[in-house]
Amino acid sequence: MPESDDGHRTAGDSAVRRAPPVAFRQFVLKLHSRCDLACDHCYVYTMADQRWRDLPRIMSPRVLDATARRIGEHARAHRLDTVSVILHGGEPLLAGPARIESAVSAIRQGVAPVPARLTVQTNGIRLDEAYLRLFDRLDVRISLSLDGDRAAHDRHRRGPDGRGSHDRVDAAIRRLTTGYPHLFNGLLCTVDLRNDPVTTYRSLLAHRPPTMDFLLPHGTWSTPPPGRVPQPRPTPYADWLITIFEQWYHADGPPVRIRLFDEIIQVLLGGHSRLAGVGTSPAAVAVVQTDGAIEMDDTLAAAHSGAARTGLHVLRDRFDDALDLPAVRAQQAGSASLCATCQACDRRRVCGGGLRTHRWRADTGFDNPSVYCPDLYALIGHIGRTIRRDLAVLSGAAR
Repeated sequence: MPESDDGHRTAGDSAVRRAPPVAFRQFVLKLHSRCDLACDHCYVYTMADQRWRDLPRIMSPRVLDATARRIGEHARAHRLDTVSVILHGGEPLLAGPARIESAVSAIRQGVAPVPARLTVQTNGIRLDEAYLRLFDRLDVRISLSLDGDRAAHDRHRRGPDGRGSHDRVDAAIRRLTTGYPHLFNGLLCTVDLRNDPVTTYRSLLAHRPPTMDFLLPHGTWSTPPPGRVPQPRPTPYADWLITIFEQWYHADGPPVRIRLFDEIIQVLLGGHSRLAGVGTSPAAVAVVQTDGAIEMDDTLAAAHSGAARTGLHVLRDRFDDALDLPAVRAQQAGSASLCATCQACDRRRVCGGGLRTHRWRADTGFDNPSVYCPDLYALIGHIGRTIRRDLAVLSGAAR
């Protein structure tokens, strides 16, 4: 079998080479490479790829301007109707208000006339009134990380001094929802099996977010996530998520959007997913590090050192150059990149093999099912049965 550029076998490589590339539509800018929290489940600082130690702390004006020009060049060349730009880190608010305002201005100017939707992904502890006024003036949406109530959140998201961050994040969200609800983009929650799913869901729902994201903790076959080892419950993550799905799906009135569930339902009904780790739509995201390196999905840091590396740089290379790389083609290949086990699975179109990061195994590369394979199979099956049952009821009532 052919090998990828990291020396590991890649399933369907000939199909990957033949597949036409898909333009990047989402760009993640690592404005600051450090963080003011020390979360023990962070894929950037606690997992296989430790290259963050050698990165500049902050993205320089020169790199920032070049990044903005490259995004605009790419968007116009592919005639995109809009692009999404996420200000990320580390913790992006560490870059400071002046650098953030310069970044937003450079991006809007560089991408014009293509509209750019800007979002900042923050841990929230620095999100004060001054930042909220800035983001309101700049029209930047705000996504925050919150793992549930105080006990759930502070289990992982602590400062270097060991102090929990929940109360500071909770206060930031309240400032946001009270004074600037139009900027609220949503909450991101990393699943921990020790936290009660219903309590977690309700504590997030209390903030009335427009969107929730439930993320499986990053892990691989070589470094399995908590709970993904043989045990009495073979699908602990599916069980946890199904409990929330039942609460969400059967709620009175329009529920909050939970992207994982919404995207699974979308694909089950014949549509396409826009969420990485669901469906077989090509990945259309590029990451720019603080030093200007163009990289793939940064969650690949959980796999091995340099897994996201492309060797390209915004000062000398175009984003189109990344589309020609075998590793990027493999990331965009959808079903063509799936291993033999996934190819034979009856739920492959909905699952899509899960997040590419979670397929990694040191001896076989990414040529594996997801380490969460049993959970994904069970979750999709439960949602599918629920949707089919209700469609049958509606069909009968229409006769």
